[in-house]
Amino acid sequence: RPCLYPVLGPGGIPLSRCWPLEECPNEAQDHPHHRSLWYSHGDVNGVDFWSEGRNAGVTKHVKFTFLQSGPEVGVIRSHNQLLTQDGQRIATEDLTLRVYNRREHRLLDFDVTLHASEGEVVMGDTKEGTMAIRLTETMRLKPNEFNRGKPTGHIVNSQGVRDGETWGKRAKWVDYYGPVQGQTMGVAIFDHPKNPRHPTWWHVRDYGLFAANPVGRHYFEKQPPGAGNLKFLEGESVTFRYRFYFHRGNEIDAEVEKHYLE
Repeated sequence: RPCLYPVLGPGGIPLSRCWPLEECPNEAQDHPHHRSLWYSHGDVNGVDFWSEGRNAGVTKHVKFTFLQSGPEVGVIRSHNQLLTQDGQRIATEDLTLRVYNRREHRLLDFDVTLHASEGEVVMGDTKEGTMAIRLTETMRLKPNEFNRGKPTGHIVNSQGVRDGETWGKRAKWVDYYGPVQGQTMGVAIFDHPKNPRHPTWWHVRDYGLFAANPVGRHYFEKQPPGAGNLKFLEGESVTFRYRFYFHRGNEIDAEVEKHYLE
């Protein structure tokens, strides 16, 4: 699937894990489908686009539809197809990425529109998804084997819930911060107020996986299987908008709530 790598925060400090795109020292090599920063879902018409198993689907990049560079904002738009392993097209998607150059921080707006171009589309109720980043290893809430005994990262959401309790909770935003190269760095993801099912649920793990997931109600709230299914008919589309805020310090230092409101 398309992904962004490397993800560099203020000062050019890397904020996403290297592996599996390249090998860096002291990294755990688990979950090979956690490719830096990406969008995918674990059940689209019954096909898994999140993992990379034998029967997993493929998000195929078809073309760039717009590219713009500049000193203040860069824009990338691309058109993709969601295919089964045997090449059957299930749906199409359009991505729009806007990268903002700011003096003290970095912003990325990531918009994804999923089109029911081939018939009805059902985004199935699963925790495996969707707007995601796998953070650099030193930011983890639970350190890997190479970083035991060293300072760890922390997680906080817009409701004030912290660390491991943030998994599966609904919130407008989540901030994950921790030590990187001797500094405290953070990544916040903002759920746009007009997104379906705002405020979204969060599939955020102690090992550095960090994802907004509006479709996992069965897992997050112990609802009946399929309670979170999101359906749209042939010819319809659904759009999700997210902002990534890459910053220094914790959620207080970085005024995450203020930037969310902006």
